[in-house]
Amino acid sequence: MTAPRTVKQVMDALEAWAPAPWAYDWDAVGLCTGNPGARVSRVLVCLTVTREAFNAAREAGAEMVVSHHPLLFKPLKNLRSDVPLTKLCLDIAQAGIACFSAHTNLDVAPGGVNHALAGLLGLRETRPLIPAPNAGRVKLVAFVPESHLAAVREAVCAAGAGVMGDYTHCTYSGAGVGTFVPGAASSPFSGERGRLAEEPERRFETLVPRARLGDVLRALQAAHPYEEPAFDVYPVEGHDPAIGLGLRGVLPEPVPLDAFAAQVCAALGTADVRVVGRGDKRVSAVGVIGGAGGSELESLPFDLDVCVTGDVSYHRALGALDRGLCLIDAGHAATERVIVPRIAAYLHEQLPALETRVYEEPPVFKTVTGA
Repeated sequence: MTAPRTVKQVMDALEAWAPAPWAYDWDAVGLCTGNPGARVSRVLVCLTVTREAFNAAREAGAEMVVSHHPLLFKPLKNLRSDVPLTKLCLDIAQAGIACFSAHTNLDVAPGGVNHALAGLLGLRETRPLIPAPNAGRVKLVAFVPESHLAAVREAVCAAGAGVMGDYTHCTYSGAGVGTFVPGAASSPFSGERGRLAEEPERRFETLVPRARLGDVLRALQAAHPYEEPAFDVYPVEGHDPAIGLGLRGVLPEPVPLDAFAAQVCAALGTADVRVVGRGDKRVSAVGVIGGAGGSELESLPFDLDVCVTGDVSYHRALGALDRGLCLIDAGHAATERVIVPRIAAYLHEQLPALETRVYEEPPVFKTVTGA
């Protein structure tokens, strides 16, 4: 019989993909309602926790909702049941349903929202567009007996250290000698209590995403033979180049802008998009930013032909035209809902005993053509 899952196990699985520290400072990701220790057998995955999504979760018998958009962006000032959002939160809490969100941390995560969007559009040679402000790295330096170097390296790399681009287990080690005097109450790996010991050691170095540092240090201490391993953590300038907002990629071959816009409609299952730029302009270098990417246009590199995003304002569209950048505004929801089935598939892969259901949010806006 399969052991029951808990809310925390679901949280931990999602945190391994998109750590909360990667989220933007204004965001409110993580667990909003519920108890981490509560048991979970069924999860509803959705884009936004609406009243309809809550009803679907309750009807399905789901003990947990995992969403992209947080249930709450700001703390509630009161618990009035005549306020729709507050009433929704009260009803969710009363139903005992846990709500967890992965938002901007999943926007910047490898394999996240923008990777799903770029994959649907057939982009190749993708790389992040805008550095993630909270995706910093540190250098871990530890001193390890030669006999345990391989075990320590494997442990810390399994916990998230040593990744550089498409390479893993990227480390460095140099030979040296460590000295120590074991105390009277110590249980030394080598040497004798009260006598100076010299131990051949390796200076072991590797890069660690700051968000993974806690896991890596725990792995280091578990694999290291010393009672108190010696290690240093140094800040590193810049950001992890593998983690960022949006992606840049190229199409298999250049196509006219209007033809590409039609491809976007077909890929996203949307009836129409808003297009900025000449329809006959051939585009090849494509940027994608799911959701409200219209606010990030000024940060984009100048080697793009077109950007696919949502929530483009009139004045930002004019600014894009001035710099020669075409735009396809496919809408906030259409460019983000691609992540919902991917979250469900990921949870099923990580926690096979967990039943996951996808809630497809109906369109908020509709198009009406005048006579």
